[in-house]
Amino acid sequence: MQITPQAIADVLLIEPQVHGDARGYFCESWRKDTLEIFLRHELIFCQDNESRSSRGVLRGLHFQLPPFAQTKLVRVLEGEVLDVAVDIRAGSPTFGQHVAVRLSGENKKQLFVPRGFAHGFVVLSETALFAYKVDSYYSPECDRGIAFDDPALGIDWLLPREQLQLSVKDQQQPLLAQLEQGFNYAVNYYA
Repeated sequence: MQITPQAIADVLLIEPQVHGDARGYFCESWRKDTLEIFLRHELIFCQDNESRSSRGVLRGLHFQLPPFAQTKLVRVLEGEVLDVAVDIRAGSPTFGQHVAVRLSGENKKQLFVPRGFAHGFVVLSETALFAYKVDSYYSPECDRGIAFDDPALGIDWLLPREQLQLSVKDQQQPLLAQLEQGFNYAVNYYA
């Protein structure tokens, strides 16, 4: 498993080693010990989530406030998405910046999105089967979001706006500048 810090170093690209032959392939999609050695802290995932979406479906940008902040390890089992993580930690040198990576069933890449980041994705293929692990349970009281089209974020979702399909909730998310401050760069949310 290869782990590569992205432009925002806390966001990690994880690429498993894929062993293929005429029968198909095998890969270890993640290893707790390898990831924890890299992170230098314990990580306990408690829930796996899965969604199937059609081309143009945009889910995000979502996050949960402490004490139910979530780390996510996301991947695509079938199809292709553009996956995005936005730094929302007040005081961070990369506050408001984002990482965008194409994840697909073919490339097997995964994105590690730590606490303090908003997350979203848009489906680029006809359909996509998206799966992710989280280290905190869903909490409706702590559930928040940011407008996917906030000009301050400058995210290129790779599809024309008229092709994007969003939930009512995601159409009404606030701009980054309107968010209540829930994360601080100086705080270790894994302590």
